[in-house]
Amino acid sequence: PRATVSLDAPLGAAAADDEPARLLQDVLPAADDAPGNRLLRETIMDALTDALAELPAEQRQVFVWHELEDKSFNDMVAETGVPLKTLISRKHYAVKHLRKRLRVLYDELFTD
Repeated sequence: PRATVSLDAPLGAAAADDEPARLLQDVLPAADDAPGNRLLRETIMDALTDALAELPAEQRQVFVWHELEDKSFNDMVAETGVPLKTLISRKHYAVKHLRKRLRVLYDELFTD
């Protein structure tokens, strides 16, 4: 099943300490029926969904919980019994994969 992705969720950690994390709603075109907007939104969401599906289940789950469901790492530790550092590491590798996987699409859409 496809993961539900919140438009208010940050797109992973910021690329640099002084650069704010982008929200999905910031990079998606307006949700109107303007020519091309619907197709562009679908393209971005499909790419994100596909990239999430490529992750190992443990990494995907931690990413979804933390970034899309706003679950804290402490709550994840309590719920799963997995050590905190392991959860943080899984999230790190998930973000690294997603950045690499979605970089080309991002560059094509948002850089000159």
